[in-house]
Amino acid sequence: MIATADSQFDALQVPLTSPAVLLDPARKSLRVEHFEQMLSKLIVGQERAVRSMSNLYQVFVAGMNQPDRPLGTLLFLGPTGSGKTRTVEAAAKILLGGSNAVLKIDCGEFQHSHEISKLIGSPPGYLGHGETHPLLSQENLDRYQTKDTKLSFVLFDEIEKASDALWQLLLGILDKATLTLGNNRHVDLSRSVIIMTSNLGAREMSELISGGIGFTSAHIATHSGSTEVEQKICHAAIDAARRKFSPEFMNRIDRVVVFRPLKEDHLQRILDLELKAVQDRITYSAGTKFVLRYSDNAKEMLLREGLDFRYGARHIKRSIERFLVYPLSNLIATEQVQANDVVYVDAACDSRKLVFAKHSVDLLSVDTLELPSAMRRRGAHVRLIGLPLSQTKNA
Repeated sequence: MIATADSQFDALQVPLTSPAVLLDPARKSLRVEHFEQMLSKLIVGQERAVRSMSNLYQVFVAGMNQPDRPLGTLLFLGPTGSGKTRTVEAAAKILLGGSNAVLKIDCGEFQHSHEISKLIGSPPGYLGHGETHPLLSQENLDRYQTKDTKLSFVLFDEIEKASDALWQLLLGILDKATLTLGNNRHVDLSRSVIIMTSNLGAREMSELISGGIGFTSAHIATHSGSTEVEQKICHAAIDAARRKFSPEFMNRIDRVVVFRPLKEDHLQRILDLELKAVQDRITYSAGTKFVLRYSDNAKEMLLREGLDFRYGARHIKRSIERFLVYPLSNLIATEQVQANDVVYVDAACDSRKLVFAKHSVDLLSVDTLELPSAMRRRGAHVRLIGLPLSQTKNA
């Protein structure tokens, strides 16, 4: 039985002017729902991380963030290639207009105490004072903010590699959202989302994923096996973080998010996103503008060559670069592909390389979503490119 709102207001002796209306605190604004939907399309298989970023954005939109603390502090743990850094870059792309709109600090460059001066600058009287601009300055924080979104993303990548001096610096930032530079200027981080990523427990997680302690990749694909492995990975990552970081450091983190290992269906969706990224490279970067179309066999071949559960999505990127981007670069450089061509990508008979065919069409008058096989039925000229004549006939 739920107590009525009327009885609670009576207890507070508040005069009522209208009937009580029940509220739904789980409902999100349209602006935040749109952000969560867009982030879910870019980040595959990591719903907990997406929800964490969405909740922080809801606090920002509502103006309920604490003025003396960062907007949010998150620690991302998990196996390599699971999307920790990608999540931050995708959120910045949606809210600030670009994946590079992140103040990224590679903690591998701060393994010694004296290197902290690159972040805050050298104090007066010390060598280098006033010669270098500190990385964590107010100008750098505010550089990517937009008129509608006055927030910043600060990413400490691979935080476990940093020196104790950087951790001590972070204690003050996470607690008071302020930083004093070497020139005594103050930096306000109250509108910053601070994310730290770590591969702590990587060896234990790799053994769990690859089957080192009784599990195999096939086992991971099952629901029960997947849940059990994910729980073990979560415990391994959190235990490793607690052994590495002090209790006062862990106590200043709002939430620890453990990224789960990617399964085959996740990698298939990531493959589609990466292939779209290749098309975007051609459309917005390369000099020759053309359209790519893939057969199911070509996608299966790229996925098979890039399928390694230990390395996550990074292995798929390497597969696409090796088997697709490099051959396409040769075709563009030798002018075998011209502007307004439709290039059809298929797997060769031995399924160890890709075969490329092209169509010369007017992209403004032809539905480019049609596959080349449909265009052949309409009499379009098809020519395989990049292969000797004998292989062209076999293909």
